[in-house]
Amino acid sequence: MDFKPSVFFEALTSPAFIDGVRITILLTVVAMAFGLALGLVVALLRASPWAPLRAVAWGYIWVFRAIPALVWLLFVWDALPQLVPAFKGDWFSAFAAATIALAMNEAAYAAEVFRGGLLSIDEGQRLAARALGMPPSRVFTKVIAPQLIRVTIPPLSNDFITMLKLTSLASVISLQELLARTQTLVASTFRFVEYFSAAAIYYLVLVSIFMVIQAQLERRFVWISRQTAGTSALSRVRQLTALR
Repeated sequence: MDFKPSVFFEALTSPAFIDGVRITILLTVVAMAFGLALGLVVALLRASPWAPLRAVAWGYIWVFRAIPALVWLLFVWDALPQLVPAFKGDWFSAFAAATIALAMNEAAYAAEVFRGGLLSIDEGQRLAARALGMPPSRVFTKVIAPQLIRVTIPPLSNDFITMLKLTSLASVISLQELLARTQTLVASTFRFVEYFSAAAIYYLVLVSIFMVIQAQLERRFVWISRQTAGTSALSRVRQLTALR
């Protein structure tokens, strides 16, 4: 096998490679943040007592789960500027297009995760919090949100890892993330094994770091859950607000 360790280690420390890793991380974090925010909104619409809002949320989830992320990426980059003149401006970069497409795609999956999490929370806790005189906004931030985070950390962590890998799709619109930088370097050196191995190592490291963070988050919120286990809805609400 024609494998040169010197080329491999050179790839790992290449400034171009490291810059690609930086863009990959930035795109993952930004797209995931917007995707989670939009997903929470869609989940709340799915739980709305008003049927038209539920229908809109269901339609959004259906469309974005049915159509591949790559199709949305190409649509946002190539077709959206033709439909909306505002997207023809200089601000609309490949990074912006990738962020929009990946965030909207993630929102559909995050919405279902959030909806499942909301359904798993005892309705009596919300009623008990309201009985204590807490306004709806405080009920959500002090009672609902901590439990919602705890039950959604595992599935959303999987979504984060998926998002990290989906950023490689942005190479098709010339965003110079990790895969695009790898392909550029391979095209100039023809060292396929070394450069793709280096890219794989970076993906493994990034995912491993996040898995450690995930474990710490789970440990934190499992501790909160144990502190309030086996209590009534009213007592649980009081304990949750005290813990926060």
